[in-house]
Amino acid sequence: MAFSRIANVVRFLLHLCHSVIFGILFRRGFEVEITKLISIKPDIGRRFAAKDRLKEVICNGANVSFVILDSMESVTSFSTCTTGLKGCGLLHMLKGSAYFANLNWAFLIVIRHVGGDFLELASGEMLGALQTSIDSSRVMTIPGIISDGDVRSEVAAASSPSSARERKIIVANMLPLHAQRNHETQKWNFCLDEDSLLLHLKDGFPPETEVIYVGSLKVEIEANEQDEVAARLLDEFKCVPTFVPCDIQKKFYHGFCKQQIWPIFHYMLPMCAEHGDRFDRQLWQAYVSANKIFADKIMEVVNSEEDFIWVHDYHLMVLPTFLRKRCNRVKLGFFLHSPFPASEVYKTLPVRDEILKGLLNSDLIGFHTFDYARHFLSCCGRMLGLAYESKRGHIGLDYFGRTVYIKILPVGIQMGRLESVLNLPSTCNKVKELREQYKDKKVILGVDDMDIFKGISMKLLAFEHLLQLYPEVLGELVLIQILLPARSSGKDVQEAKRETYTTAQRINEIYGNPDYQPVVLIDRHVPRYEKTAYYVVADCCIVNAVRDGLNLVPYIYIVCRQGSSTVDSALGIHSDSARSSMIVVSEFIGCSPSLSGAIRVNPWDFDSVAEAMIKAITATDSAERHEKHYRYISSHDVAYWASSFMQDLERACKDQCNKRCWSFGLGLGFRVVSLSPNFSKLSIDEILPAYTRTSRRAIFLDYDGTIVSEFSTIKSPSSEVVNLLDSICNDPSNTVFIVSGRGRDSLSDWLAPCEKLGIAAEHGYFIRWNKNCEWESLAYDLNWKGIVEPIMKQYEEATDGSSMEIKDSALVWHHQDADPDFGSCQAKELISHLESVLANEPALVQRGQYIVEVKPHGVTKGSVVAKVVSMMVNEGTPPDFVMCIGDDRSDEDMFEMVASVVSTLSLPSSPETFACTVGQKPSNAKYYLNESDDVVKLLQCLASSSDPEPPLYPAEFQVAFDHFY
Repeated sequence: MAFSRIANVVRFLLHLCHSVIFGILFRRGFEVEITKLISIKPDIGRRFAAKDRLKEVICNGANVSFVILDSMESVTSFSTCTTGLKGCGLLHMLKGSAYFANLNWAFLIVIRHVGGDFLELASGEMLGALQTSIDSSRVMTIPGIISDGDVRSEVAAASSPSSARERKIIVANMLPLHAQRNHETQKWNFCLDEDSLLLHLKDGFPPETEVIYVGSLKVEIEANEQDEVAARLLDEFKCVPTFVPCDIQKKFYHGFCKQQIWPIFHYMLPMCAEHGDRFDRQLWQAYVSANKIFADKIMEVVNSEEDFIWVHDYHLMVLPTFLRKRCNRVKLGFFLHSPFPASEVYKTLPVRDEILKGLLNSDLIGFHTFDYARHFLSCCGRMLGLAYESKRGHIGLDYFGRTVYIKILPVGIQMGRLESVLNLPSTCNKVKELREQYKDKKVILGVDDMDIFKGISMKLLAFEHLLQLYPEVLGELVLIQILLPARSSGKDVQEAKRETYTTAQRINEIYGNPDYQPVVLIDRHVPRYEKTAYYVVADCCIVNAVRDGLNLVPYIYIVCRQGSSTVDSALGIHSDSARSSMIVVSEFIGCSPSLSGAIRVNPWDFDSVAEAMIKAITATDSAERHEKHYRYISSHDVAYWASSFMQDLERACKDQCNKRCWSFGLGLGFRVVSLSPNFSKLSIDEILPAYTRTSRRAIFLDYDGTIVSEFSTIKSPSSEVVNLLDSICNDPSNTVFIVSGRGRDSLSDWLAPCEKLGIAAEHGYFIRWNKNCEWESLAYDLNWKGIVEPIMKQYEEATDGSSMEIKDSALVWHHQDADPDFGSCQAKELISHLESVLANEPALVQRGQYIVEVKPHGVTKGSVVAKVVSMMVNEGTPPDFVMCIGDDRSDEDMFEMVASVVSTLSLPSSPETFACTVGQKPSNAKYYLNESDDVVKLLQCLASSSDPEPPLYPAEFQVAFDHFY
């Protein structure tokens, strides 16, 4: 029966299309396609499928498509999930026919026109025909609402920019929700977690921004309930649950995240079984699987061309790879809320490269402090060979043509939420109670998770040391330590908790009495209002963590100490009275750099911590310190943080929009190569016709990395390359030059068989037009070499792995085999040193890839191109074909000069020019080839064209060449 109904609908649809629509569309230049019929149910899973199907239809190039829906409710669901999808020009619903009414079916026509005036079509011939054929035609312009208004005005309103809402998709391990099952109805109840940082990110976005959250729930949902729960969460809270299977979730979160990533990122290495779990490949596979599930859920709701995705924390570090693989132009930011370890610690992780590459598939990566960012950049340099630079205040990494920006800004707090809690009557009552309880005492407060990295027991030991050094504070000083629940379980946590209780008990037994306890441990659930009251009454707050990402406790403490009108009134404090606060903070937590007025301590140094606590409770400038801190915290709240991050993300993505992208790599090694839209692969079909129809050709080739692989241990050219060069040089129409930074002796020896080959050695300082000519050299003063050589020798001796190369015209310091960071640092220092001593000398100091070179002013590969072309013009044979190929920075001078020579010299006609770099990377060249083997293949083709009977095998070569191009 169902099949029969579908067949009837198909027949009616085809009849309608042929009689009314197709002729009109073909006459107006449209393409028409009837897609596979799909039935969309009004539930969440199918709703996402509908969106994916519509994307597929629109992206495949068809301009008119039909999607069958089985009810008006389905129409509403379909329209809702596709609103704003790029490429949907008009959603026109046909309904009212008795045939459709009886079957309770409807269909949408999705119209998309590549060119022309779409509104003219929408208001003209086609819609007139539709309205004549079918009564009650109406246009769906708002999700779920069918209007009977004027078609032209409705379509114009729907397509106007103001109607599209900006969307941000926030992705984190956990959704900002609380979930609890009602035991009576067995239904799930959900509510927003008002304390969640993610929930308040929207405060930094424009009011009209739609924010969607993707993450896991803190409870397990049965499979038969997941569709219903997902629909509810999306409709009520704009949340998309991932529903990671229980077995994967356990290995992913409690396994890899907490037992592998968390310890290493906090500098705890598994040196033995008692100190952390060893790397487990199964846990890593679960981590990857969970990240892929997140990616699948994101792709169900994202409009990758318009939406911005913001991923949070170490749980999802390979998620950017999966998202970038699905859409190489996805707008993606990542923020790490934990520390990032130094390279010597991070490199112990067996999957270190996969994680780095995952993060680098983001457009913007955020860290709390420069230390964390510096460690990340160091890892990228040491393990992936990537260099970074600062441009106008922004740090950027070049990653295959994409600039991955680094953001350094600590998270802020939600001021409004804190102030609302301060104004609660329960908070005021608790503050008065605590003031009375600790009257005439100084209170030091600690609020920490029960975690081995929080340094709680070390804090207590320092406090014990304080009581030993300053017995006069006994009875007047109290340390209140609030223990928050541990975020993970394990023997380390249990040992830390046992040590904390043992130490506190010993201190109270030795220094306490029935009326006085120096240490107060609070190990229970503490309501928010009560915790706030403790912050208000504390004279000092101490955070003694040995390692922590940021830690917002000092920020919260300062805001609470600022108070509110309600608290002031309850305590009888005048609103204009000075506020004060003192903070003792560990040097090893993320918030330390932003709190310039805090007393920073080394948590392992008990003496300094004890002295810091005494200094804090006796300080006379606590009001000034408090004012400085409060001014910073109130202006750098969570809204400021979110707004600043998103602005930088938009700027980072804007740079990528105008580039062409290619996808490379398998699995977690996937990356996107992003290059200029005018940058394309040099095709034999393009260059060979130009080569054959010209008769005065100038050809310039670099040596290392171009005709000889940079990875080859044998630096002399192969006999094949020598024969190819000789064949091309023997063509009387060709002027061929090897332009290299190498010395003239080695080049002339290696290329001796090529008698007609020109050689420009040492970047053009020495030039030989052919083997029978003498070497020409530029007349430059080289006395500066006597100044440079001893300096470079000094740096060679001071930098293990470095070496100095002495050329006739230049001196080069190499540091490729030195420690990457030390070598780079020494190179910068050497450049500064040389520039200062050569200020009045005719020498240029240049930095290249792992080198520092000093050479005479004006000696560049570009000058070789200019000289050769000028010579050809003077001899009456101006070139009509110019090709130059190179692979490194020095070759960029050639590429620039090719364009300059063509525009400045008086040539009879514009020559065919081909500037080509080796490797897909940003370049002044218009073309690229992937590697030196491709250059050799190109030379084979040119040699075949020059010599009708080449010594090679053109048929075999053509097959291989076609395979690459």
